[in-house]
Amino acid sequence: MKTRSQMRRLMAALLLPALLAVTLATFSASPAAASHRRIRKTLCPAHGHTGPREVLRIIRCATDRWHVRGGARYAIHIARRESGLHPHAYNSGGYAGVFQQSVHYWGGRARTYGFAGASPFNGRANVIVSIRMAHSGGWGPWAL
Repeated sequence: MKTRSQMRRLMAALLLPALLAVTLATFSASPAAASHRRIRKTLCPAHGHTGPREVLRIIRCATDRWHVRGGARYAIHIARRESGLHPHAYNSGGYAGVFQQSVHYWGGRARTYGFAGASPFNGRANVIVSIRMAHSGGWGPWAL
């Protein structure tokens, strides 16, 4: 017959790999881990030229997927104020795109939210990154 100490070690040896597998599966499915994955092209796709009408559609789609305070209406209001809904908007302070993302921080933000290598002038990327930022941290950078 095994001692209590031997039984504990045996149970630990049997349960530890299972616990580790569950922990790793949970971590890889977490939103933080998922944020580094590339966004599927089928999620809020851009159809042709990304002008103001197309930007409106992408904002509505993105706010349906990632809920933000104020919803699509507020997001549209901010985008209109920032760029007039024009993806190629730029100001001399170093801000670009629909939501006037800082070009200095864009690379890291784009990578974090699934658009590694995308330009801040890419309307779809700029909208989705901005909506995801607002979803996770609020509208702070765009406070009215």
